[in-house]
Amino acid sequence: MTQKLIAIDLDGTTLNNQSMISTKTQFVLTQLQKMGHIVSIATGRPFRTSRQYYEQLNLTSPIVNFNGALCHNPGQNDWNETYHRKLSRDLALDISALKQEAGILLVAAETKEHVYVNDSFVPYRDFFANGHKDTKALTASNLKEDPTAVLVFTGSKETQPLIQEKIIREYGDSVEIRSWGGEAPCLEIVAAGVQKALGVEQIAHHYGIQQKNILAFGDEDNDYEMIQYAGHGVVMKNGIDELKAVANDITYKENHEDGMADYLERYFSLV
Repeated sequence: MTQKLIAIDLDGTTLNNQSMISTKTQFVLTQLQKMGHIVSIATGRPFRTSRQYYEQLNLTSPIVNFNGALCHNPGQNDWNETYHRKLSRDLALDISALKQEAGILLVAAETKEHVYVNDSFVPYRDFFANGHKDTKALTASNLKEDPTAVLVFTGSKETQPLIQEKIIREYGDSVEIRSWGGEAPCLEIVAAGVQKALGVEQIAHHYGIQQKNILAFGDEDNDYEMIQYAGHGVVMKNGIDELKAVANDITYKENHEDGMADYLERYFSLV
């Protein structure tokens, strides 16, 4: 058997429309792990709101968070291939001022352990994974460290292009801006050069898995480089057209229909 690395996005891909991993998806991913394949999450979310899915799938592999700004192994604090790329504190505080723009519901600065917010809006049900235990107000007096990412949650995807254009005008080549879906549309700002493929490549290198043996699943703009990089990049039926244009394949079903699990069953002849 040739060992594969299976890199999976969460929102709109692994998760259904209730932000849950279905029984079928969990069963299929567990079977693949038992067969000796590596399953790794690659998500725009911080670890604090992806931990529950990591634990539900009983993963021991490294995980990619913040769209590739952080690659780490939660079970190995001394994993020697960990990397963590950050933004400047001043830039995060400047972006927070965008809350005054129409259509912005929340600006949040994420560090590895905490989230700093400038409003009480809750973008999705587990955004405050530990209640408000790890949450602080996004102010200059509170934010003492450089954040990993800044999230701008909008009321709809239609408002994102104008906000994105404004950020690019202000900060240019110093940042990367990606969008992802779920229950509330989000623009995620990370350091320039950050994208999920960086983390996936790091994980593949760790396990000695060749690029041709990487399968990647995604649905949104923030999955673009990962889908291109993988030896076999698969886009969900519910994914954006721009991503489908660079994919090797597209699932027959959408995320809420167990589309990824269905595809994996067919690909690995589990049925």
